[in-house]
Amino acid sequence: MKSLAPSTRLIGGRIAIDFANLAGPRSVSWEGMIEFLGTVRIVSDERGAQLLSLTQSDPRNADALLQKAHRLCQSLRTILAATVRKEKIQPEWIEPINEILRITEGHDELMQDSGSWRIEFVAREGGLDWLLAAIARSGAEIVAEGTKARVRVCANPGCGLFFYDDSRTHRRRWCSMSVCGNRHKVASFARKHAAALKRMAASAS
Repeated sequence: MKSLAPSTRLIGGRIAIDFANLAGPRSVSWEGMIEFLGTVRIVSDERGAQLLSLTQSDPRNADALLQKAHRLCQSLRTILAATVRKEKIQPEWIEPINEILRITEGHDELMQDSGSWRIEFVAREGGLDWLLAAIARSGAEIVAEGTKARVRVCANPGCGLFFYDDSRTHRRRWCSMSVCGNRHKVASFARKHAAALKRMAASAS
């Protein structure tokens, strides 16, 4: 399974945040969702490959799951934005999370995968909704933290990705220091350099 694009790599610190970052305000694509589930190890590569073909073999169930995933993603984005602003979470925003939690009874099991172990959710009943269970639980945990949740949004105005600030000082500003942080440094240096040249030109005239 191919890896996620740079803009959707796992920088959020929580699975619900990474999922919310997956599509932004756009709709979640089936391929993007399955790639994400494989990257965070909710499904194995083999299971992911099977799921990718579901749009052809069982389009009705695939579309139903995709609609739930889209509602969950947009709900999480609304909740995270409100959490960043320390605003009250509205009950209607929670419903897409509870919708998944209600119908995804099951348990976690350790599974061996290519010689290593990983935790996999095993659903009690059939269906596809269990694929979103870990994401919904992660979102519920953030909501339950209330105002203590250290959810942030990248300080780069052109970015907009969310992340959970687990830094020692709790002053993390960037979704990724190697991307937005470095861009800020380069832009700041360019501005200072341009200002210095302007001052030199003014003093020489």
